[in-house]
Order: sequence, then C-alpha cells, then structure tokens
Amino acid sequence: MDAVRTWMFRILFYGLSIVMVMLAPVAGLFGTRALQAHANFWAWQMQFLVRTIVGARVRIEGALPEGQLLFAGKHESYFEALELTRILGAPATVMKRELARIPVWGWAAQRYGTIVVDREANAAALRGMMREAQRARATGRSVLIFPEGTRVPPGEAPPLRSGFAGLYRALDLPVVPVAVRSGTVWPRKGMMHKGEIVVRFGAPIPAGLPRREIEARVHAAINALNG
Repeated sequence: MDAVRTWMFRILFYGLSIVMVMLAPVAGLFGTRALQAHANFWAWQMQFLVRTIVGARVRIEGALPEGQLLFAGKHESYFEALELTRILGAPATVMKRELARIPVWGWAAQRYGTIVVDREANAAALRGMMREAQRARATGRSVLIFPEGTRVPPGEAPPLRSGFAGLYRALDLPVVPVAVRSGTVWPRKGMMHKGEIVVRFGAPIPAGLPRREIEARVHAAINALNG
C-alpha cells in the first residue's frame, strides 16, 4: 500500500506543483501579498494530499509566539519547506541559490521575498544574505532558516552551517526553534508511509547572545524537539 499511496501522491502533488509554479508569475504581477496567498494555497494542497492520500495526521505542539522573529527549523522533508511558510504567516525564507536559478520558479521565489544564499558560504555570499535579511526585517517580516543546511534523516544531528550565526547577529531578533518530525512519513528516499507529522515550537531564545552559545542552544533545541 505504501507504494500505491506514494505514487498517487507524487502524480497529484507534482502535477499540481507544475501548475502552481507556472501560475506564480501571474500572481506576482499583483504584488507580494497575492504571491503569498498563492504559496499558502500550494502548501494547503500539499497538506491535504499528505492527509488524504498518504494517510498522515498533522499535529502542532507548543505556542507560536507573536511578533517579528527568526525561526530556526529542523528539516527532514519537503513538507516543512512549504507548510512552515503557511503556519508562520509568510516569513522570508532562506533558500539555496540553486533553487533560485530554476526558470520561472526562481523569479517567483525572489519576488515572494526569499533570501538567497550560496552553500559555499564565502564572505561575499554571507554579506549578500545579511543584506537581504535586513531588507526583510525592515518590512516587518519574520525570517525562516533551516540552519543545518539541508534535509537530514530522522535521528541525525549535523552541525549548524556557518551562516546561521551571522544571520542571527544581523537581524538582532529572538530565535524560535522549530522541529517538524516529517521524515518518517516523507523520507528523503524511498516510499512514503502512513503515520503522524508533528510540528513542535520551542521557547524563544533571546537576541544578542555570543556565537558559540546561540549555535549550541539552537542545535540542542531543534534536535530535542525532534525526539
């Protein structure tokens, strides 16, 4: 049954995704809010298919703080890449540059307000990310980053990428750790499985902490929440 559910989901989700990506520039012509609504609808489609086709329940734990924040998320599957933007009210999301180069999608993503960063994380790339993040902060938007840099299988805890500490310092915002336990339902490789996806919000960590302390606290928090 897992194979049947997986292929049904893939056909429907990726088929709809092609349509949503092609329509994104049209939404973008009507401004950022229209594009945010478009992205939210795409995220809703994905969650609906995960629930109805794959048979996964979605549960949210912890209070979502109010105000402008830096969200640091644990990344296990594509699920949270879309769903967190909907739950968190369209934050500016840090995105790797390879995705920004995809025709149509890249333009729409940058129009949406994503923050593009090179994975090489050289000094010039990091400075560019800081400038984009500060522009997002000036508009009143929160920022979402997956500080481990990529999707990781459940149970793994790689170190945070170097760009996180610089972003934290540049934004001067409290950090809210977020863990989305989605990899058991939607693994990076192989079939999808019926089960439960849990979104957990941790307690805010204040701004202004030294680099080693903030990295240690965020790393510990997102992995503890994911247990």
